[in-house]
Amino acid sequence: RFRKAKLHVEKAIKEKKIFAVQGPYPVIRRLLRARGWVERKLPRNGKQLKQQPGDQKKQQPEKAASGGGDEQGETVLNSPPWPRDNENKGDSDEDTKEDSGQCNEDSDDIHELMSFLVQDQVPNFLWTIRLSSIDQKLLPRIEVVNRYPRLYALCTKEGLCQSLQNLPWFQQVDFNTFFPRCYRLGIEDEQEAFIEDFRLTAARSLLKLALQKVGDRPVGTEQRPKSDKVPGDHVAHPMPSTAGPCSPLYPQLLEEALEVCEQHLGVLEHQDIDRNTPSPCRTCIDWDRFLQEYYRVAHEGTRLVLSREQREQCQDLLQRLEEQLPQLCIEGNLNVWILKPSAKSRGRGIVCATRLEEVLKQAQSGSNLSARVCEWVVQKYVERPLTIFNTKFDIRQWFVVTDWKPLTVWFYRECYLRFCSRPFSLCHLEPARHLCNVSVQKRYKALHPDPRVPPEKIWSNKQFQAHLAQLGRADAWQQVMVPGMKAAILSALRCARDQVGSRKGSFELFGADFLIGEDFRPWLLEINSCPTMSPSSAVTRRLCANVQRDTLRLVLDRKDNPACSIGAFELLYREAAVASCLPVGLKLLVTGSSLKKA
Repeated sequence: RFRKAKLHVEKAIKEKKIFAVQGPYPVIRRLLRARGWVERKLPRNGKQLKQQPGDQKKQQPEKAASGGGDEQGETVLNSPPWPRDNENKGDSDEDTKEDSGQCNEDSDDIHELMSFLVQDQVPNFLWTIRLSSIDQKLLPRIEVVNRYPRLYALCTKEGLCQSLQNLPWFQQVDFNTFFPRCYRLGIEDEQEAFIEDFRLTAARSLLKLALQKVGDRPVGTEQRPKSDKVPGDHVAHPMPSTAGPCSPLYPQLLEEALEVCEQHLGVLEHQDIDRNTPSPCRTCIDWDRFLQEYYRVAHEGTRLVLSREQREQCQDLLQRLEEQLPQLCIEGNLNVWILKPSAKSRGRGIVCATRLEEVLKQAQSGSNLSARVCEWVVQKYVERPLTIFNTKFDIRQWFVVTDWKPLTVWFYRECYLRFCSRPFSLCHLEPARHLCNVSVQKRYKALHPDPRVPPEKIWSNKQFQAHLAQLGRADAWQQVMVPGMKAAILSALRCARDQVGSRKGSFELFGADFLIGEDFRPWLLEINSCPTMSPSSAVTRRLCANVQRDTLRLVLDRKDNPACSIGAFELLYREAAVASCLPVGLKLLVTGSSLKKA
């Protein structure tokens, strides 16, 4: 047994097939072992795995006297308990259970013996859940690593918001066509821009509500169902109003909304270039009063009376605004916004709000605000999503970046849908209806589930395509959704790549979350590094195993055999290599002289 293990280890060292796995990845471990790789196991008790003094002579010059531990002088693999915060966006508890089971299964196996024999070897391949746990002196010696450093600009809500604002510098694409508008509330200018956006959206919503009035009945949005609230639910109850629901509205309310929208349209059409036109939100309108009256109409069902001329004005203005505002199609009548903690994952801390004062109060509730990091971002909620059986869902779409310079991206043709537990309703804003994260939905039970909604709340993209065919829109997947997701992913990568730590030999599997609008267009919500591979259903058990298998084919097998199968991956984009950059310090000075009259 020892002889067999030793021969296998010697062959693996010669062929550079030593790997280490940190985190809940039994599939990766199994697939690498099947390829003849030998695992250098990491300790699970938080102790450091140090290089032995007499081994790996080529590393000795880097060693120096050290007073202790991790800080300097020794080649170390740090292995703390599995992280449960920013970098681990999976379901940690479930993942740890799965990994523990795998370790018990292999505890007496020959792999334990081989792992002992390679404990002084630097891994040639590392798959880790947390890059910061790996000693930075050892990291450059590992040939292939599954993580990139410094992903803040891409994989945090604040970072993605800021990066996409710079998209026009990289390509002529309006990010408002695929990313719901978003503001960092810790930045004063952006908070002011959000307040203006909230007011303008309220004015547009009032025009829509006016057009929905039928006869003498109050303008209604939805009939509120009976409460089925559970602890932690956020229900959109109306705030107390100084005026009763039957008292008359401010007479000029609709006229003010029409005036504001007309001024905003003029700005959008650049009619303000040659004249001094004030901002639509800097007019003499009393916005506090306007919003309180709007809340009465939108949330309390207060009557709104309008003339035929006003109705025609509303229709004309909304039609013209739709040509200028690509996100008008996702707006409803209630002006719902979604507040997200900037650097948290798995749906933690996310709330929906319909009132400006709610948003600003929540944003000010943070404790450790700094000039660099904003605690909260606020994003326009998609009030008109495509639903399945009246249930909201989103899509988890995988892609792999194998190089940043030149940018090389691979798109995975398989993905899955995640359903909410309860029917979609804008009158109830609790997470069970609006946040599709598996880690959120597992806390809720469907009270009156539609039998057509899968009990595990997961669908494959094949099941979704079959559903689209039943709706008569079988073409929407390949012609609208997939091209839209590819374009959004590529745009996000282009504007964030200069901020990401590029390292030759690294790669990363990402998970992008998309919401689908009523018109079948995809809207990018966020991009996750290190997406969970813990299966929560039969569908994800199959798909997560497949994407891990195909990722190894892409980053390992393809090196030796470029013609090998890479499964469901397809090349999305490979940038042409640039020979060299402009030298630093180049003076871009333009000189000239004035024209002289003849």
